[in-house]
Amino acid sequence: MESAYLLKIAIILLCTKLLSLGTRKIKLPQVIGSLLAGVILGPVCFNIVDANQTLDVLAEIGVILIMFNAGMETDFKQMKKSIKVSFAVASLGVLFPLAAGYLLARTVFAEPTLESIFLGVILTATSLSITVEALNEMGKLKTPVGSAILGAAVIDDIIGIIAISIIISVKRASGSILFVVGTTLGKIIAFFILSIAVGLLIHKLMIWIYKKFEKKRRIPIFSLAFCLLLAFLAEQFGIADITGAYIAGLVLCNMKATEYIEGKVNVLSYMFFTPIFIASIGIKTNTNGFDMTLVIFVALFLLIAVFSKIAGGGLGAFLCKFSFKESLQIGIGMVSRGEVALIVANIGITAGLMNPSFFSPIVIVVILTTLIAPLLLRLAFIEKKLSRA
Repeated sequence: MESAYLLKIAIILLCTKLLSLGTRKIKLPQVIGSLLAGVILGPVCFNIVDANQTLDVLAEIGVILIMFNAGMETDFKQMKKSIKVSFAVASLGVLFPLAAGYLLARTVFAEPTLESIFLGVILTATSLSITVEALNEMGKLKTPVGSAILGAAVIDDIIGIIAISIIISVKRASGSILFVVGTTLGKIIAFFILSIAVGLLIHKLMIWIYKKFEKKRRIPIFSLAFCLLLAFLAEQFGIADITGAYIAGLVLCNMKATEYIEGKVNVLSYMFFTPIFIASIGIKTNTNGFDMTLVIFVALFLLIAVFSKIAGGGLGAFLCKFSFKESLQIGIGMVSRGEVALIVANIGITAGLMNPSFFSPIVIVVILTTLIAPLLLRLAFIEKKLSRA
């Protein structure tokens, strides 16, 4: 039996952890360290690990677990307090980057319509983890601004997942685009109705199991099985599997057992699958053929990625009666793309929705937005000191 993959996985886990610790030491997000580990191990540097089927399968499970955790971390009680502003921020925070990304790809780089829309969808992503970490450090997480950002990021993810599902369906299907979009929306609605019906039963069942058995390992095992089943079911409906994983997390959120389930799943995810997923993105990065056109793409894509989110999210907040400074803070809070954009980009490559030459530039843009967002957020929260006469 070929066992070289065991050595490669060991190298990936060691490198991602060491570099993550290094980036954390200099107060940068750990996802950057894992990405850099992949870049170093891949064809850009030493070419020690190559992209293969085993890595792809493990990375896919990593994506599913990330979205499952994201669903479980959702706080509906907190969302209810700022649902209006969160929806406004999320809607405009999706519309502006989507339109800007589409126009850039279509007019400047002459990409086909569907591929141009997908590049816009990548820009709609928001990484909640990076922003939460920055807000928490500043003690601003539980402020009205913090609540608006958290709620908007969750709604942002839901809109993005629906958009991805529609684009993938259009890409796979033949015939009228309007018919395909309508059919896909129908499938999504049917899937959501089915998920809610099953979810209510699973929710009650998990509450009963937790009361009866409390902290037994069977509870997170049942939960993980439910996540994978719902991810599989989503695929059968022609929807991205991450949609099912995310909904499974939503079903299991806000329960007494949630923290225990999340803790156990996190161990599995962040010890093994998530580092492999993040590193796999870096491993797939290739700078061969990186010419001036792609340099220009990075520069323009980065500008649009930053300013479209600030403009869209900020305008949504401003329309909901936040001050100009608070609106700016909310807009900046939506800038980081992090692991969410990497998930979307990876789906694009797998589904043939993105020009492969754009993959490496997009990874660079994701890294830069992940670095820029916390810095801009800190600047936005600086209070002016009044001088005394």
